[in-house]
Amino acid sequence: MPDAVWIAAAVGVVVGAALVVALVFARRLAMGARDLGSDAERATYRTLHVAGLAAAELRSAGDLPSTQRAARHLRGLLGASAIAIVAPGDVVAVDGSIGTTGFENAARRVAERVRATNRRQVFPRREAGAPEAVGAPIVVHGEVWGVLVAFADSVRAPLVRATGEVARWCSAQLALEELDASRAALAEAELRALRAQISPHFIYNALTAIASFISTDPPRARELVLEFADFTRYSFRRQGEFTTLAEELRSIHSYLELERARFGDRLTVRLRISPETLATVIPFLSVQPLVENAVRHGLEPGERGGVISIASSDEGTHTVITVEDDGAGMDPEVLRALLSGTEPTTHVGLRNVDTRLRQLYGARGGLVVETNQGAGTMVRMRVPKSQPLHETDA
Repeated sequence: MPDAVWIAAAVGVVVGAALVVALVFARRLAMGARDLGSDAERATYRTLHVAGLAAAELRSAGDLPSTQRAARHLRGLLGASAIAIVAPGDVVAVDGSIGTTGFENAARRVAERVRATNRRQVFPRREAGAPEAVGAPIVVHGEVWGVLVAFADSVRAPLVRATGEVARWCSAQLALEELDASRAALAEAELRALRAQISPHFIYNALTAIASFISTDPPRARELVLEFADFTRYSFRRQGEFTTLAEELRSIHSYLELERARFGDRLTVRLRISPETLATVIPFLSVQPLVENAVRHGLEPGERGGVISIASSDEGTHTVITVEDDGAGMDPEVLRALLSGTEPTTHVGLRNVDTRLRQLYGARGGLVVETNQGAGTMVRMRVPKSQPLHETDA
């Protein structure tokens, strides 16, 4: 008997310990669930996450595979049996299975009716040619871009409302994608304008300077030809909207060597470049136009020439680049009109660089210019050192 009592007590201890462990584990599990938030919070997170995935696909290249991936994510949002996005040209991206044939044709029939009315519509089984359906227009800039179609065995009011809201959300994403494309086209147009500014004025002067050395100093003429080739190769390159400060400074060196051939001793250049700033990613052709502006509008108007100072410094999260000349300067009111675009100007490079910087880095990311008549000009730009979205092919 004593042995039986001992065994029973031991079993009781083991069972009790197991119960304690189970309770502790259950408590930790419950605490972990609370750490993840309430059911409503988790549902909100999942919805936002799926919406973000769908947005990335909608705002990509717009090809059929990406639209099909977007349809898969949207079906997860709506909880429908199947989803179709009928894009321009009656291209249909499908996700889900409804167990019938001719599914794409059914989606096109729904889309045709929705496009005709530009309104959300519900289709019974006999009209949809498939399980019941609800179609909602995807409208971009006032025009029906396409139609979102949700299929279900029974289309109820919540699915109808949700399909309309998701279609409006798709409209916003596609409009944003068009805006991004417009910005890219504008950036390319501004680069073309900067290249056009470089080509007629500078190239003529550079070739004239080179020609003047051909008979008097052939080695110098050959050096200038190489500098001219390096400068034009960089300025008219096609790859990338960004470069490094080091690459831009190499191009500026070639530019200034060609200008020295014209100005001779009348042009003095001072550099104060912090080595740690050389790897900073900057917009392509953003510093060079400032240097050209200093030569053309600061030093060229006078006979004595002058000094151009180019500097860069590390200021924590940013690199600060300045271009300064001791030339003619300008009226601050004229400068304000120039940068605002309200007046025609020959300072195309200055205005374009300012516009590009503001587009990239916000309203406070533009140029800071200090000038006055007869007092020279100092132009400063401030560029973030961390730009993960901006790649460079330099």
